[in-house]
Amino acid sequence: MVKHYIYNVDKETVLEKISHLQPLNYNAFRWWRRFDTKNKPLHKYSDLLDKIQNGDYEFSHYYWQAKYAELEIDELYNKCYPDYTLFNEKNAMGGARRKRLWDDFEKDEKERLKSIERDFPLTFKISRSQVREEIDKFGGTLEDFYHYCNKQFETRQKRLETRGRPRKNL
Repeated sequence: MVKHYIYNVDKETVLEKISHLQPLNYNAFRWWRRFDTKNKPLHKYSDLLDKIQNGDYEFSHYYWQAKYAELEIDELYNKCYPDYTLFNEKNAMGGARRKRLWDDFEKDEKERLKSIERDFPLTFKISRSQVREEIDKFGGTLEDFYHYCNKQFETRQKRLETRGRPRKNL
């Protein structure tokens, strides 16, 4: 069953959001994906604020790709209007693309929320359940939430991840 998410978005908004994404070359293993974000996610050991500013926790771009696929399906339907069998023949690939993009969107959003719940307790002395409660009460952006947590909660000291033998004291 295909779910419709968030908002009923107009064509101009979808095209504007898609224009901010980078086109991908064809990949036989992920043929349904046409675009990707321009900023690559930072390493897992990067600072939380840097990840937020890089856009690692932003709304998933698969939503806009799925909406773009729906626009293509609508255009095809308008071209083939009286002939439904012709539309069904031509739309087999578009329907599969849309379904896979919605699945990617669900998976990506779930993973982003999990990473927010995991990364905030690593930076601040706050539990995962407190993160969920505070986010529900808070009404600003994620960067504003970071600054709010910085004022409200203590920060954890970061351990330096070093390899090998410890340095000799001179």
